[in-house]
Amino acid sequence: MPEKIVGAEPENADNTRKGRRGGGGGGRDPRRGAVSSDDANKQQSEWEEKIIQVRRVTKVVKGGKKLSFRAVVVIGNGKGQVGVGIGKAAEVLNAIQKGVGDARKHLIKVPLVGTTIPHELIGKQGSSRILLKPAAKGTGVIAGGAARAILELAGVGDVLSKSLGSRAPLNVARATINGLSNLRTFETAARLRGMSLKQMLAG
Repeated sequence: MPEKIVGAEPENADNTRKGRRGGGGGGRDPRRGAVSSDDANKQQSEWEEKIIQVRRVTKVVKGGKKLSFRAVVVIGNGKGQVGVGIGKAAEVLNAIQKGVGDARKHLIKVPLVGTTIPHELIGKQGSSRILLKPAAKGTGVIAGGAARAILELAGVGDVLSKSLGSRAPLNVARATINGLSNLRTFETAARLRGMSLKQMLAG
């Protein structure tokens, strides 16, 4: 005698239940405020991500050496927001996902004047230094490596840059973030000094 499977239902049982609810396909009624897939894709498409570096690292533990991967990831929306994150995991994909999550936690706002930055400055991180200078419209992003990825995702269209110290990708990325986070517009500088914009420019 064949054994009876407890909890088994006919193949059309699920379809019957859906029919009782009065909805074909089991989807939510869009009139009830459900978020469409187009809106969700639009929100996700605002953020772009680039992988700066993926390398294998080792950690000395009690039983020997533990191998893992470290991913340096930058994300930005091209509208003045950018962030750099680091992720470590036993697999590359997991390390990248952790890096994206870490970058979202460390987003900074970059003040822009048109398509360039407000003023010249030097970003520093460890032994890495990077010079950032405003550029005329049409110049483009004169940068390379990690600095170029960060500037492009931040929405900077015209800028001159030069690496002056160590060229380690992680340090260059952090130096670029340090420089961008220290940018100030003329309005912000005047407000911090307690004077009007005309007074500051005249002085």
